Amino acid sequence: MPRPGVREPLLDAAERLFGEHGIPTVSDRQVAEAAHSSNHSAVHYYFGGRTGLLQALLDRHHEAVEPGQRRMFEESDSLLGDVRALVIPLTDVLAELPAPSWRARFLRQALLDPGTAELLREGSRWSGTSARIVASAAERLSDLDPAIVEARTRLVVYVVATACAEYEERVQRSGEPPRWADTGAFLCDAIAGLLQAPISRVPG
Repeated sequence: MPRPGVREPLLDAAERLFGEHGIPTVSDRQVAEAAHSSNHSAVHYYFGGRTGLLQALLDRHHEAVEPGQRRMFEESDSLLGDVRALVIPLTDVLAELPAPSWRARFLRQALLDPGTAELLREGSRWSGTSARIVASAAERLSDLDPAIVEARTRLVVYVVATACAEYEERVQRSGEPPRWADTGAFLCDAIAGLLQAPISRVPG
């Protein structure tokens, strides 16, 4: 039987190492050592291997963000409301993590790593509330070219991941108290503007 209280330290260690160094460069053994586990095969033992570890990290984040997204989306009556329902639960979760945190940097690395990005694209990652929010925002933008809306929606994912990761890194470097609420509000305004921006076509 797996001993209780071992999975979370492994997840925390993996999140930090992946966030700092990238996913491909960190070995399972390094994760175990960073979690102070004497079992160098701990990742395989507790998660079945690298893919299981990454799934567990993504699931942990999804489960933390989902309730807030659901609650805010139920109250949304505008595009900005939809954007806030997508972004604010993320920054709220980041604000609750012990400082320094590495969650945002891990999520950025997850988007950059092809294998982990594929896990993010699987149905379980974009089902439920996140998918409903994106669909609602697209419907509110029905006056724009659907292909443009889809492309901008994909861009939003990278904007949020990159901005949050850079802010998380800057806060750790400076030692200043994080202001995730302000960061979330700024991102929501910027994203709403991005989604609604006029479409310029280069004469062909």
